[in-house]
Amino acid sequence: MESRNRLLLLTAVCVGTLMLSGCASFRWPWHKDKVEETPTEAEAAEEEAEDQDVTPPRVIEPNVARRKIKTPKIDNENWEFGVGLGFMSIEDFGTSSTYAAQLNYHVTEDFFFRIDAGQSTAGETSFETIGGDVELLTGDERRFTYYSLSLGYNFLPGEVYLGRNLAMNSGFYLMGGIGSVDFAGDNHLAINLGAGYRVLPTDWLAIHIGVMDRVFDSDLLGETKVTNNIETLLSATVFF
Repeated sequence: MESRNRLLLLTAVCVGTLMLSGCASFRWPWHKDKVEETPTEAEAAEEEAEDQDVTPPRVIEPNVARRKIKTPKIDNENWEFGVGLGFMSIEDFGTSSTYAAQLNYHVTEDFFFRIDAGQSTAGETSFETIGGDVELLTGDERRFTYYSLSLGYNFLPGEVYLGRNLAMNSGFYLMGGIGSVDFAGDNHLAINLGAGYRVLPTDWLAIHIGVMDRVFDSDLLGETKVTNNIETLLSATVFF
């Protein structure tokens, strides 16, 4: 009995000592409870911010060479003036050189008016060449002088490329109108019909290649007939 009492007393002392020394956190092997630490609000906000800042990595890095685009600068003036040289095929009198002056007024992007004046000199007819000393016209009467007013229409705008780095604006146009022709000592009412092609090397300069048919009635060779006098002209104009 004495031995049992000593054993109980020692057990009680040991248990009390463990409780006083903070052994309450002691876990027996069969104890399965887990203690989880609760994060603070600051730590939770920091973790959420890190999750939002993380962006997925790019699989392929783009390597695109940007092309430089040069916007064409075209003078916005409406008036255009120039001069030209070419050839005039005067019916029954051969082909001779001609020169002319042109004044254009652009009403809209598509339509424009042209006033032009030019002069050429008629050659000899086949009858004069065969006849020898036969002359149908004097020197002054051989001057072919014309004045006309035409309405033009621009169509088929485009570009002309010279090499890889030079492109010039271009376009075709049609024209039609009325005019006056002084030839063979007489003044004739003429109808002019034609077309042209224009190229702009700069914003103020234009190069034209045009063909115009100046049609009028003539009775110079004894009978009245409609004559076609075709002019081919290369001209340069400036905007102002």
